Amino acid sequence: MSIGAMMLLSILILRVNNTFQNTSSVLLNSKLGLLATSIATSQIEEISRLAFDESTVSNAVNSLSSLTPPGSLGPGSGEVYPNYDDIDDYNGFTKTDTSMTAIFNVSCSVVYVSPSSPNFTSSTATWDKKITITVTSPSMLDTVRMSTIYSYWFFR
Repeated sequence: MSIGAMMLLSILILRVNNTFQNTSSVLLNSKLGLLATSIATSQIEEISRLAFDESTVSNAVNSLSSLTPPGSLGPGSGEVYPNYDDIDDYNGFTKTDTSMTAIFNVSCSVVYVSPSSPNFTSSTATWDKKITITVTSPSMLDTVRMSTIYSYWFFR
């Protein structure tokens, strides 16, 4: 009977230990997901403070032909991070954030979209740009991806 009791106690201890390990793993993944979401939100806020387009940095425009063509989205010649001046300078931007408890890889994409179908890239310039931030980490199980749409409004 003592041997049976010892076996039951051993099984119980192993189960409790396994539960603690699973709980620690879930807590770590939750913490990393929250940090990745915070990084993505901060990146969107950083981008949102800029002008809509290179042509709107200092002047208002009222013609789509004045906007940067879709194939030319990205930093202009001589523009280097962190001195970007408009939203589409972040197209193709990547950085590694090591200031947290893990290494996070951040990438940005900027495309034109149509208001009627914001999930699809427009092949022509529109008054709407979609910014997508993707955050990954070797320590995370999932990828955090956040998108937002910025529109240009011209009032006379």
